[in-house]
Amino acid sequence: MAVELVNPDCLPKPDAYRQLSIASGSKLVFLAGQVARDADGTPVGGGDFAAQVEQCYLNIGRALTEIGGSFDDVAKLTVYVVDWTPEKMPLLGEGVNRAAAKLGIDPVKPITLLGVAALGEPDLLVEVEATAVIE
Repeated sequence: MAVELVNPDCLPKPDAYRQLSIASGSKLVFLAGQVARDADGTPVGGGDFAAQVEQCYLNIGRALTEIGGSFDDVAKLTVYVVDWTPEKMPLLGEGVNRAAAKLGIDPVKPITLLGVAALGEPDLLVEVEATAVIE
């Protein structure tokens, strides 16, 4: 595996993510923000935050698989959430866990979560971009 996830002793050790990743692979991949659209561009999870999170993660996993990697190669995620409030955290976790079960992966990665006013289309509730390292 090209990415080792670490919680160093000098920083807090959160359960939901890791503080850093150490990349040793040779191919750096920057994946554009993924939204709740299937391969045909059809909207998925209209109004359902957890379903949209799940689709974003599935899109990332599938894209990386297509180029010879996997979600395990993700070094960092950035999640953009429309009108973020802490009350959305359980739904975020639900969507991530459903995607992890379908992909057979550990979804715990270094992550930055940003609340935003809007995304590119009015039905989008979340967008997730990824940086990966593939051997």
